[in-house]
Amino acid sequence: MMKKTYLYALILLFLAANGCKKEIDQDPHDGIPSEDAFITPDDFTNAIRGAYSSLRGLSYYGGQDNDAMTSTPDVLSDNLVLNQQGRHSQLKFYTYNYVSTDTWQLWGNAYRAILRTNFILANIDNLPDGDFKDNVHGEALAIRALAHFDLLRVYAKAYGSASDADLGVPYVTTVDFNAQPSRTPLKQAYGFVVTDFVQAIQLLGSNNGPGRIHKAAAEGLLSRVYLYMEQWQNCVDMATAAIDDAPASNALATIDEFPSIWTDETERDVLFKIRNLDADDDPIGVGYKQGTPEGVLPEYSVDYAFFQLFSDDDVRKDAYIAQTNFNGIDYNYVYKYNGRPVGDADVVDIKVIRMGEVYLNRAEAYYQLDNDAAALADLNTLRSNRYAEFTDGTETGTALYNAILLQRRLELAFEGSRFFDLKRLGLPIERSEFGDRADGSGIPVPDEAATLPANDPLFQLPIPQAEINTNPNIKQNDY
Repeated sequence: MMKKTYLYALILLFLAANGCKKEIDQDPHDGIPSEDAFITPDDFTNAIRGAYSSLRGLSYYGGQDNDAMTSTPDVLSDNLVLNQQGRHSQLKFYTYNYVSTDTWQLWGNAYRAILRTNFILANIDNLPDGDFKDNVHGEALAIRALAHFDLLRVYAKAYGSASDADLGVPYVTTVDFNAQPSRTPLKQAYGFVVTDFVQAIQLLGSNNGPGRIHKAAAEGLLSRVYLYMEQWQNCVDMATAAIDDAPASNALATIDEFPSIWTDETERDVLFKIRNLDADDDPIGVGYKQGTPEGVLPEYSVDYAFFQLFSDDDVRKDAYIAQTNFNGIDYNYVYKYNGRPVGDADVVDIKVIRMGEVYLNRAEAYYQLDNDAAALADLNTLRSNRYAEFTDGTETGTALYNAILLQRRLELAFEGSRFFDLKRLGLPIERSEFGDRADGSGIPVPDEAATLPANDPLFQLPIPQAEINTNPNIKQNDY
């Protein structure tokens, strides 16, 4: 599968959504010689656009109905309950019945993104030295690091519970589509992610505009990686750098600004997002709900126990959740991806890293470093920008830690974080007994899917069987 994915990406390298306007003469029968494809700055501009567009691929950040970073981690966890009137999409994830022949297809999509960056990196010295070269170089490294990190989150164990012998995913730096790499040891693979991000930070510009990774975005993403690695001081350092280096337009959103994040009317709080235009025909909100002549039909309802954690003065409550009546039944549904004021329904840009998370990354790391005062300060900064009637909290110790984790769950709800947070923390998934209706009645999760024990093998999703069949060097996960 990796060979097929690499070949496909090679053919389409410049045919992405924002694709190349330049005619390219191809050698027979399907190759694009890199000596012809990577010459001018325009060639590299189009290539980096292709790398970004690959992040929006189906089963990656841009998936709608089957599996995607914006919805599948919440379906897998305890934020949602299956709506019985919906299409039962992603049911295999909701009930933990995924197998290698029916699993998350992130593998192929992420490696397509990785190949596109590797072609850029293999030819980067065709550019003259200067800011343009450095910035494209940094963007390619950061995208490659992000894609490998996402693969590790899905298919490998949590870093904190892994041994030196545990396997990660192949960390691929070659453009050879015939390569059949084995799985890189997990901790070594995380080390490569860090190396790529560190080098990227040294090269990236400070303000690349919406839809592109800049220095502060890479620093924020690296703070996330260090959080997963439990390297607390490094997490603090990178989060601090991201906060200090972020353009003013990306600073933490205030209460008044916060709802506009989700309608793409502001860049506040958004360090890196994947552009998603009407022309891309990618209504990511469909993964959570559909608009019908009879009203909004949720695919998944917001779990009532989770819904009750949002207080009425929390700006996130109305920004994230709405109520609908469908066939005479009231449901709470995910409104977060409803769309822009003008344009197609369910089409918005995909937020990958936000300043709200960066503050929470640093708060958690400060707590682990026994610096309760600094952790509380970050927590209060976030809460004062989310609650209309907030007085600074005074929590310490375990109460402070629990408050940080609660705010992380609320802040990052329906953004593809919850499953991975439970996994890295070594916590079980414990779903409530509430049903799919707005008052908590209705049909709850089946008993056999009500709990996933901590560190269960099912926290590592099976690698697609097609990859195993194609590459005999890939060892399958236990499940």
